Amino acid sequence: MNRLVSNRIGGIIVALGLALALSACSAIKLGYMNLPHLAYWWLDGYADFSDEQEPRVHDAIAALQAWHRRSELPRVAGLLARMEQMAGGDITPQQACTVVTEAQARMKELARQAEPDAVALAATLKPRQLRHLARKFRSNNERFRKEWIALAPDEQLAKRYEQMLDRMESIYGTLDAPQRAVLRQRLAATSWDPNKMLARWQLRQQDLLQILTRISQGLPAAEGGALLRGWFERLERPADAAYRAYQEALLQEGCATFAAVHQVTNASQREQAVRRLRAWQRDLRDLSAQQP
Repeated sequence: MNRLVSNRIGGIIVALGLALALSACSAIKLGYMNLPHLAYWWLDGYADFSDEQEPRVHDAIAALQAWHRRSELPRVAGLLARMEQMAGGDITPQQACTVVTEAQARMKELARQAEPDAVALAATLKPRQLRHLARKFRSNNERFRKEWIALAPDEQLAKRYEQMLDRMESIYGTLDAPQRAVLRQRLAATSWDPNKMLARWQLRQQDLLQILTRISQGLPAAEGGALLRGWFERLERPADAAYRAYQEALLQEGCATFAAVHQVTNASQREQAVRRLRAWQRDLRDLSAQQP
């Protein structure tokens, strides 16, 4: 679940994104309870926190999770309930995209809630930490080149197919050969381009580094918050019209792919999807009811 806060938010939106993200956690309750530790470990890998910063970051993460448990988990459970209602019948691409849109809204609310602490932390970053962050970005980019761009097109397709198949089967159970063929055909027709995505990530990374540098140099909190909000807004809606169209095309393709696979699932598979969505709702409501 820590992927929900990664710097690749704009690149990992797929049809029914929230359900697929949740399905990546084999045990939602355990994953959620461990999230503060995972989030600190992930952030520390980017910022290399000092001894003075460490308790402040832990406190901020704990407060953010307490808010999320109280305010957001019931909303996410409600979204899963609506997905459960859809899962028993046919789903159109438009319906799938409404789920993604609501998941994006929940992400934006999380970013808004985290903003004051993020600005306060950014104000304490030292030049060595910003250099560490830049090195981490370069390392991530190089790994992406090796894992995706260096692959031949047919290898890229096979890798994306296996990833999506795993996510689909975590919801429906084993897909049969005709269903797998639909998934493969849809992915083969995608406009997904790893080179284009890497170029965009690099621009986002440089943008963020410049913002964090300005905040660390004493920018007033209100101005720093506005800069961070602008950065998140550009993730969702890039200023570049051509890339914005590409991003929208990917979203529509993802929604259409999910709907196409769902269309050929059988009654048993749909019932399994309903049961799993219902179980996830119970887990989230139980978590929401627990005291932090």
